[in-house]
Amino acid sequence: MLRGNGYQFWMHGIHATRIAEVTSDPSRLDDGNFWAVVATFEGEYRFARFKKVVQAPFPSHPWQRLERPWKSNLEMIDYIAYVSAIKEEIASGGVYQVNACRELAHFLGEKPQNLSGLFSEILRAHPAPFASYMKVPGFEIASASPERFLSRTGSRIITSPIKGTIRWNQEEFGEKDKSENLMIVDLMRNDISQICEAGSVEVSALFRQEKHPGITHLVSDIEGTLRNDVKWSEILIATLPPGSVSGAPKSSALSIISKHEIAPRGPYCGALGYIHGDRAELAVGIRTFWTTGDKYLRYGTGAGITWGSEPANEWEETQLKARHLISIAGGDL
Repeated sequence: MLRGNGYQFWMHGIHATRIAEVTSDPSRLDDGNFWAVVATFEGEYRFARFKKVVQAPFPSHPWQRLERPWKSNLEMIDYIAYVSAIKEEIASGGVYQVNACRELAHFLGEKPQNLSGLFSEILRAHPAPFASYMKVPGFEIASASPERFLSRTGSRIITSPIKGTIRWNQEEFGEKDKSENLMIVDLMRNDISQICEAGSVEVSALFRQEKHPGITHLVSDIEGTLRNDVKWSEILIATLPPGSVSGAPKSSALSIISKHEIAPRGPYCGALGYIHGDRAELAVGIRTFWTTGDKYLRYGTGAGITWGSEPANEWEETQLKARHLISIAGGDL
């Protein structure tokens, strides 16, 4: 039943094929096998076990550029109203920061092309440190994520939230970017402290800059040593959804997001990657295209909102984050 259909996974030169099993049970992740992982922002899991795992470049495929316009599920006026509503929530003291997102969609036609071709173009034109391709039952995903969610080697775990984005030709991040980044650092320290040995969690880098095509990100690193008895199910429960794409406090931010965003985010802003025993690489599902079998290609974009946010500027930030990758896929933004 699972044979054929082009099911595969690729990330960091790891190419997995020959799918053997699909499950939503996180307890299976402790069995030592290679699992490709999709965790949606809403907390749904899709884990695919692959039998064949090799080091190999991604097999190149052609991509026919899209021509129709993309449609946003929130127009500019609606997104600005959303940002303004978040600022009112911040003023009332219930939340400090919320990541406000919207979804772009493009009809692929009656015979949709595979996203393997789009991912080939992404690798050529927009190489990203956590780029990944995944085709499993229910999802096909081509991601150019720049953001590490969780990396694990043995008992060591690291998360590297991105908060703060400027154009490539700007020199300095503002205080808004730094305060936003610091809020998420505190949130992620709290999240991984739940699964790490007491006293082992540290901020190993604060406010470092990462350059990507067209933009520069502000990044921090938080590391810790996992408890000996911790299971993968506990790790996922403690850390999902990623703090950098939800807000602080996380529970308050999630409540606001569910109230104002008219569609589930799905794999966008979730976690994408692989788990292989005590080794793992999971990216935050941003800069990500995906399909779910309904003939629409989707792409999510968003911005972190604080009291200092200017609503029109935040709309432009979402445009900035989408513009380069949409230009690779084709179609008007």
